[in-house]
Amino acid sequence: MKTPVGKDKWVWMPHPAHFICSYDCKFVLATKVGKYIISTVGEYFPDAPIREIMATSRGVKLEGIGDARRHDFMKKIGFEELGIGRLYETMVFKAVKSSVKGKNACPACPFQISSGSDLDFMGYKTSKEAYEGHMKMCKKWAKK
Repeated sequence: MKTPVGKDKWVWMPHPAHFICSYDCKFVLATKVGKYIISTVGEYFPDAPIREIMATSRGVKLEGIGDARRHDFMKKIGFEELGIGRLYETMVFKAVKSSVKGKNACPACPFQISSGSDLDFMGYKTSKEAYEGHMKMCKKWAKK
């Protein structure tokens, strides 16, 4: 039986590792565990033009400008789902050394996902579930 990768060997990375709109997510966790990256994203808050489209398509009239309009969107609509019935999701990917070099490289993110093909998945409705699910997935894949 393989010895699990200990938490002291996990690499916590400060940037999202998956989801094309992840930079509009307020909740992100990315952890390299052994040969894998466990990535959790959520609390998707699209940029202003997309919020306008979403509000209009739902018949919601947004009020105010700037921060007041952002607040009105959150009050009337809230975070957008990443998929049906989930505001958060965790995916697992094979990890490779980061190909980003030079001034754009992040020293805290020496790894990246090898492809967009996930190996495992779980969706959640709350931030508590997402955090606990991320940790559970890390522990699961530490045994692989």
